[in-house]
Order: sequence, then structure tokens, then C-alpha cells
Amino acid sequence: MNLQRTKPVIGLAGGIGAGKSVVAHVLQDLGYLVIDSDARAKAMLNEPAVQKQLIAWWGTEILDDSGIVDRARVAQVIFSDDKQRERLQLLIYPRLATQRKELIKQAMADDAVAGIVIDAPLLFEAGVDKECDAVIFVDAPRDERLKRVIQTRSWDEHELAQRESAQMPVDEKRSRCDALIDASGMIEQTREQAQVLGRRFTRLFDKN
Repeated sequence: MNLQRTKPVIGLAGGIGAGKSVVAHVLQDLGYLVIDSDARAKAMLNEPAVQKQLIAWWGTEILDDSGIVDRARVAQVIFSDDKQRERLQLLIYPRLATQRKELIKQAMADDAVAGIVIDAPLLFEAGVDKECDAVIFVDAPRDERLKRVIQTRSWDEHELAQRESAQMPVDEKRSRCDALIDASGMIEQTREQAQVLGRRFTRLFDKN
């Protein structure tokens, strides 16, 4: 914990489909600024400089009929070729880091913000955990996570396995976290745990 900060910076980790977005929404309701790295990375694909580079690498086939980068086509490329995924990460990650640094700076100066949440799928892999005061692990069994991604993302077991293979093993993520939320039950139980942790972190920094 960097208690010289005036507000906590909390990272979220967990398996795909575990319920990190539910926890993020609860913390947002408690006054936290949520930095959704996945959403920001997707939006960044259509920044002119990024789009130009993607076309240079992979051709116009990655664009849809309206000329927008088709994320599904990009996913097909990067999740079938580790080198292409690393290539994209080297393009996107520095831009995300610059955005994140500025957002955290603004949030620290805003009295209306209680803290900052970084929701990043590759929190540990990208070293973003080093920017956090603590990391919460959102936990749910794989069979439950599979049911959720089938329902919410129309993925199958192969798609989940392919995406998971590009991430740090779930057990290793869990072992590196500072707090855990059991998201295997009802959504209200997940929310209650998130509220407890969010308030705990806020109080800890309020004392300084």
C-alpha cells in the first residue's frame, strides 16, 4: 500500500467471466473511478494511427463494411498467433499506460472521487499491478464462468480455452492478489462483498 497517496488504486483480476464487471460497477457506485482497460483498448483500435498500422500488418480484411476495425477479425488473428498478439500489445499498451496515468492524476485531484479501479484483463501480464495499492481477485469456478460466457458472449468452450491460454493461469493470479471476492453465488452476494472491500479501502486512506 502506498499510503502517501490520498486515494486507493485498486486492481481487479480473475478468470474470464468471473464477474469483474459486477465488482467494478459496485465500486463505481461507491465513488470510485473505473478505468476499463478492455473497453479503452477496443476503442483505440479505430484511432487513425492505430488503424493505419493494423491495416499495414493484416490488410483491409480486418475492416468491416463501414471501414471500422472488426474486433472479431482482430481476435481471430491474435488468438491464433502469439507473435501477432504480442505485436498488438506493444502497439496498444504504451498508449493505454499514458491514458491511465492521466486519468489517475485527474482522479487524485478530484474530491468527488473516492478511489480508482483498474479493470484490466492482463493486469499482471502487463505489469499494471505495480501501479495498484491492492488487487482484488474475483473468483468463480470454471464451469460457472463457461456458462456465463456462453450466455453473455455466445462463446463456446473452445473460445474460452483459447482466450484463457493467452492469460496467466487463474491459480497464479489468485495467489498474487491481496483480497478475494467469491463470485460463485448469487449476484447480490458478490455485490455485498465488493461493497465491504470498497469501503474498507476508502477508510484506510481516509486516515492519512
